[in-house]
Amino acid sequence: MKRRSTIINADGFTLMEILMAMLIFTIVVSMLYLSYTGTVRNMEEVESQSDIYGMARIALERIIDDLESAYVSQNAKSQEDDIQVTGFMGEDSEINGRSADTLRFPSRSHLVFNAEDGDNGATEITYYVTENEEGESLTLYRSDTPKFEEGPEEGVGGLVLCDDIYSINFTYHDENGEVYDKWDSTEEEFKGKLPVMVSIELLFINRSDPESHLRFKTGVALPMARGKDWKDEKTS
Repeated sequence: MKRRSTIINADGFTLMEILMAMLIFTIVVSMLYLSYTGTVRNMEEVESQSDIYGMARIALERIIDDLESAYVSQNAKSQEDDIQVTGFMGEDSEINGRSADTLRFPSRSHLVFNAEDGDNGATEITYYVTENEEGESLTLYRSDTPKFEEGPEEGVGGLVLCDDIYSINFTYHDENGEVYDKWDSTEEEFKGKLPVMVSIELLFINRSDPESHLRFKTGVALPMARGKDWKDEKTS
């Protein structure tokens, strides 16, 4: 009986082998792509949050420095008088249902950007908030008007301190521990007085999770708020 010989072509691949190789290659490339895009996304989120943490730190440090140098003139008058108001005024405001408080007060924390301007020590500092064009976030501004100079109109001027804010809230504490949403040292209740402490809460928009905002909160004691009490204690 004659035997049949089987010839095997070792130089080629079957269609099934080619399809399997393509499938494995596609799976590997897909996994690498998903890993790469996930890494890039995580890097972008970390970088974005790092920027926000940096903005929050700078903004809070600036506000704290200004408030620690805040004072109230002994000659502060009401807005009805024809002189510059030098009182401490914190207003409880909102923009589209979000807290957007404003704050205005005299301070000795004037920032000098031009050596020719000099530093007269006293200035009126204003913090106010505006809505961006898209209406998604708020921008915090700081204006710094040296004493005896005409300040900008309310809600304009100044420099951007930080943006991408969801809300900003100031609360004020008196010497008895009572908490207030607003403070006006030209009105009878707080006449000629500074709050003993101001609490500051900043909420930033979290781009990676819009439902969860990035919250930063701190408080600052105002040394000049108890200046008179301290002098009385020293002399008694």
